[in-house]
Amino acid sequence: MATRLSVDNCINRCEEAFSYASDQLTEARKQEHYYDVEFSEAQEELGQAIMELEKLKDSSNAQQRERLDRTRIKVQQLQNEMILHNHGGPSYTTLH
Repeated sequence: MATRLSVDNCINRCEEAFSYASDQLTEARKQEHYYDVEFSEAQEELGQAIMELEKLKDSSNAQQRERLDRTRIKVQQLQNEMILHNHGGPSYTTLH
C-alpha cells in the first residue's frame, strides 16, 4: 500500500511539472515557438508525471486513488493543450 508521504511527494512532483509546463505553454503562445527545447522538456515531464501517477495508483487506497486521479486529469488536460498548441490547434484555458 502507498504511504501518504509517497502520494504527497508524487503529487508535489506532478504539480512542479504542471507549473513548469504551464509556464512554457504561456511562453510558447507569446513567442509562437513550437519546438523549443524547454517546451519539449515540459511535455516530457508531464508524460513522466502521468506514468508515475499511474504506477502509484496501483498500490493506493480509494482516497489516495481519487487524489491521484484528480491530479492525473489536470496534468493530462495541460498535456493535451500543449499537443494542440504544438500542432496549431485551438487554444483552451487550463484548469488550475
